[in-house]
Amino acid sequence: MTKTLLEIKDLSRFFTLSKGQVLEAVNGVSFDIHQGETFGLVGESGCGKSTLGRTVVGLYPPTKGKVIFDGIDVAGSKSQTQKMELSRRMQMIFQDPYTSLNPRMKVMDIIAEGIDNHHMAASRSERNQMVLDLLHSVGLDEEHANRYPHEFSGGQRQRVGIARALSVNPDFIVADEPISALDVSIQAQVVNLMKHLQETRNLTYLFIAHDLSMVKYISNRIGVMYLGNLVELASSDELFKNPLHPYTSALLSAIPLPDPKVERNRSRIVLEGNVKSPINLPKNCHFCTRCPKKQAICEREVPELKEVSPGHFVACHLIR
Repeated sequence: MTKTLLEIKDLSRFFTLSKGQVLEAVNGVSFDIHQGETFGLVGESGCGKSTLGRTVVGLYPPTKGKVIFDGIDVAGSKSQTQKMELSRRMQMIFQDPYTSLNPRMKVMDIIAEGIDNHHMAASRSERNQMVLDLLHSVGLDEEHANRYPHEFSGGQRQRVGIARALSVNPDFIVADEPISALDVSIQAQVVNLMKHLQETRNLTYLFIAHDLSMVKYISNRIGVMYLGNLVELASSDELFKNPLHPYTSALLSAIPLPDPKVERNRSRIVLEGNVKSPINLPKNCHFCTRCPKKQAICEREVPELKEVSPGHFVACHLIR
């Protein structure tokens, strides 16, 4: 087992709305990420995945709980030098390549921004050469350096976003749905590029997505979120072979299978009922309004995330 690079301990991120209402985007989430692995985080839109990712890299301060990166409290008090070093080692690839790149800057300057901020080049020529090397590493050419973002396709823009994240030689990258805005034909190319970069640069990923089949392809372990809570966590193979939480089972049943005979004969789990509002959530199982197996205890108590087999955790009253 490699060392633990990131520890998320009882992390919550709430937003206060008008009239004293509280939106519980992330509520009491805990898990670790080991050096060199990809931890996949999945769930429906609005479940808190992106908020968690932004809190991990320090874009949002946690409401409670801690994010510990290589022994350093991300939200704790630090010197300016420590803050700069932490921001260098933790980077983010954003979901939408159309809005995450400054339309008024050329690609050369977009990628070099981190190099300039962290004083990583001794001269202008060295800085420009570093950018060209980064472009080559993500499958782009030198000629792309002097173009503006609007001159690229979606897949090319995301490659620029990846190069920007790599420019400061990070150890850990949060990839916030990096392929959801891309054509299906391009998604596999970007994921394969990320896997190659991980192997050659010893990167660690938190890979956030809602496409379970793509998450299985790239991830070592997968966490499933529902309304701000982590409801199941297991290795990629174990989660697909033996899903325990009813929500995970429903998600997996919606994935199309390549074998038409199997696909024709299998039954999908259709969830009924409505998703609760994340505002002022009651203290019970948040999935109970849609769960086909709910019991009386589900409406009274919040289930704890517990380990039911080595490395397999689930938060469900039905699992003993």
